[in-house]
Amino acid sequence: MRIVVGHLYPDYLNIYADRGNIAVLSRRAAWRGHELEVRSVSVGDPLDPGEHDLLYVGGGQDREQALVALDLVAKADGVRESVAAGAVLLAVCGGYQLLGRSYRDLHGFDLPGIGVFPLDTVAGETRLIGDVLLECELEPGVRRTLVGFENHAGRTHLDPGAQPLGRVVAGFGNDGESGQEGCRVGRALGTYLHGPLLPRNPWLADWLLTQALAYRNGEAPVLEPLDDGLEAEAHAVSARRAETRGGGRR
Repeated sequence: MRIVVGHLYPDYLNIYADRGNIAVLSRRAAWRGHELEVRSVSVGDPLDPGEHDLLYVGGGQDREQALVALDLVAKADGVRESVAAGAVLLAVCGGYQLLGRSYRDLHGFDLPGIGVFPLDTVAGETRLIGDVLLECELEPGVRRTLVGFENHAGRTHLDPGAQPLGRVVAGFGNDGESGQEGCRVGRALGTYLHGPLLPRNPWLADWLLTQALAYRNGEAPVLEPLDDGLEAEAHAVSARRAETRGGGRR
């Protein structure tokens, strides 16, 4: 099967090795006989609901976020309608912030968000940096761990009752205080974890692929297991780093 991915602003939001997430999705799909068709959606390009099975937004500095924020607002209906219809979305770091309602940078400048996630972000005086270990439950009763690296000044606050991506076991997460990291709305996931995220969390890559195929075909397939020995070792190393060193403020 073909999975169509809309990669938003790859020419702007592309730091922290976030392109590696696309590479992982592409290879894990190909190993099962599926094709990942990646379409760039940048400034001035339309984004129509129903065109993509999965949307991806990477990270960027405040400057890059400011350059794309108004264009993303112009695409807001397309993104929101896609998510409401069941398309998959992964937003990382700067992309995560822009998919909330607003982001206020360190200088007090407000960038508009598009409200996919029920949250607001305000930059703090210090950066939250380090390895992170989360406990997640994307499927009822199935708990898994998620690892990654965070480096952000933003303090992200979810609305009461909003669903985080995971519970912080080690590290800072959304704001360094709530014990929450990321946000989930249906098949849409937002997170500060990068480095990139998916090479060390193959189960999450497979969840995204499964949900994208379910959106396209109407039912979730059972993906053939892969040999994830190297990935499991990388996951374990990141988890140990998070547990022993955690994050640090700078």
